[in-house]
Amino acid sequence: MSFTVATWNINSVRLRLPIVEEFLRQQGPDVLCLQETKCPNELFPEEAFRALGYEHIALHGQKGYHGVATISRLPFHDILRQDFCAIGDARHLSVRIEALGGPLRIHNLYVPAGGDEPDPEINPKFRHKLDFLEEMRLMRADAEPGVASILVGDLNIAPYEEDVWSHKQLLKVVSHTPIETEGLIRILNEGNWRDLVRHHIPLPQKLYTWWSYRAKDWDGADKGRRLDHIWGSDGLPAMVRDVRVLREARGWDRPSDHVPILVTLDA
Repeated sequence: MSFTVATWNINSVRLRLPIVEEFLRQQGPDVLCLQETKCPNELFPEEAFRALGYEHIALHGQKGYHGVATISRLPFHDILRQDFCAIGDARHLSVRIEALGGPLRIHNLYVPAGGDEPDPEINPKFRHKLDFLEEMRLMRADAEPGVASILVGDLNIAPYEEDVWSHKQLLKVVSHTPIETEGLIRILNEGNWRDLVRHHIPLPQKLYTWWSYRAKDWDGADKGRRLDHIWGSDGLPAMVRDVRVLREARGWDRPSDHVPILVTLDA
């Protein structure tokens, strides 16, 4: 039995609902995890998703900022919402689902972007990002005995040299500074996570999921970064059958600056 999970920073779910609906009609993942929904729970367009067969919806939203949502064809339970850094931001949601022959925990995360200046002493947004990453070190893939885990989302860090268009030019740019990249790789390793995307599309192949709105010709310039990720617990890499990064979505009508990633696994 196959199972497909997708992640997408949609940058306002209500504004971009038409392209999300088209994505679901074209790709039909079992679970879609959205970030930066920018929508309080009571205004989330649930009926549009139910009309497409996604009856199961978990929300952690807030007005105008942040927000995550998990949309599923399959039923889930044990919904958890973690308040990272104890400031009330809607940045995490997890559900427990039956898939791949057993229980599966799916974490949906939106890590803070961190502002422009990579100095925590003068930039509180960057300090917040580093504090968030420190708390992420407690998230382990094997936290629940007998339960597989997947962690997806906009982690706002491109960890490897091949995850950015120019390693040298971005070393002092937020999302690719050493303190961020080393921190994310430490979370991956200490938490016993596996990078399912890089397992299937290995280094040194270049791979991006985000292109700035500031670029006049995002496709031609191709100055991208891999900010969006899908990780899994030990044992899941062997199940990965396919990974798709929908680069073309960056050129859709009124697009997000991020594109969807899908991972399909076979039990």
